[in-house]
Amino acid sequence: MPIVVDIDVMLARRKMSVGELADRVGITPANLAVLKNGRAKAVRFSTLAALCEVLTCQPGDLLRWEAEDAERAAGAEDAAGAGETVGAPGE
Repeated sequence: MPIVVDIDVMLARRKMSVGELADRVGITPANLAVLKNGRAKAVRFSTLAALCEVLTCQPGDLLRWEAEDAERAAGAEDAAGAGETVGAPGE
């Protein structure tokens, strides 16, 4: 998907855990994980606004668009290095 979610970046900058952010925004940690990992199909503006308020940032700090060509190129690079293992599966 060409929309990339950068919640991890803002969490690191604010030195905040996923659980704390979920608590302060008023959503479940599981739903925040779905959004954070780029698996969400949609996000409510009210949720986005709450994330921005808690993290004191702009929506563009959390979401960005990447061309699908770049995504395909990255996928080709991943396939070329498929023999390399970095981190646990799913990371």
